[in-house]
Amino acid sequence: MERVKVVASRRYGTLSPLRYPGGKSALAGLFADVIAALALPTPCYVEPYAGGAGAGIALLRNELVDHLVINDLDPAVHAFWHSVVHKNEAFVELVETTPLTIDEWSAQREIYRAADESDLLALGFAFFYLNRTNRSGVLRGGVIGGLAQTGTYKIDARFNRSTLSERISAIGRLSDKITVSNTDGRAVILAHANDTNAFMYIDPPYVKAGSQLYLNSFEHRDHTALAKVVNGIKGAHWLMTYDTSPLIERLYAKSFQRRYALNYSARHPGQADELMIASRYVADVIRQTELATTDASIGT
Repeated sequence: MERVKVVASRRYGTLSPLRYPGGKSALAGLFADVIAALALPTPCYVEPYAGGAGAGIALLRNELVDHLVINDLDPAVHAFWHSVVHKNEAFVELVETTPLTIDEWSAQREIYRAADESDLLALGFAFFYLNRTNRSGVLRGGVIGGLAQTGTYKIDARFNRSTLSERISAIGRLSDKITVSNTDGRAVILAHANDTNAFMYIDPPYVKAGSQLYLNSFEHRDHTALAKVVNGIKGAHWLMTYDTSPLIERLYAKSFQRRYALNYSARHPGQADELMIASRYVADVIRQTELATTDASIGT
């Protein structure tokens, strides 16, 4: 299978408040071009496995889509997005006032571990706090700088209060255009499957690194069940990304597939070879703009 360079008309900056392993905000430019080419009258952008929702937030803030659907099955991720959308001012106040100390980090970690969904604001903020203060944003990772805070970077290295408050406040101002849910991704896909005005970005847990990158990893049967749903979509336009795997290539054998490379971060400069799968009309748009290369990357 050939590898391609995905060329977008422009890049969009990081606008999600979250640091997310495997995040795909770099694809926002491609999605914007695809949605424009599809000429959807009032485009609804749907992320059934949202995580950091980097691309979706960028598209909504730049007025390239009319509505954003953020879904994540993980209770803490859902609590974060629910709180940012529905309790925005309270969340911003927590961002601006909560101490950045090891004692506070330990307290927030306990809230996260307790996973009490009766207080979504507390759970959502605990998730956010650990995401911004842990190494690489990994929830099960250690705090930046270590418990003794002797590292080169300290606990506050990725917690710029003013920048994060601005990003979160901007989402609050768009709350009437955002739907947040906490259900199985397949149910969300089925709910929008016949909507010709919907563009779905489906980014499920990966086959090889799922348990490392995702809070909810998939087993073989989960990938198979998802493929059955996606292959049955009739109206909505969709694009999916996966790690390269014979299983996935077989499950989507009748769909458009291309391998591409994605740079994850400056800290890990190596490129990860991934698989892009798309519905018929989305594939037509990609074919018009793709450029075959032996050194594929996402860029302008």
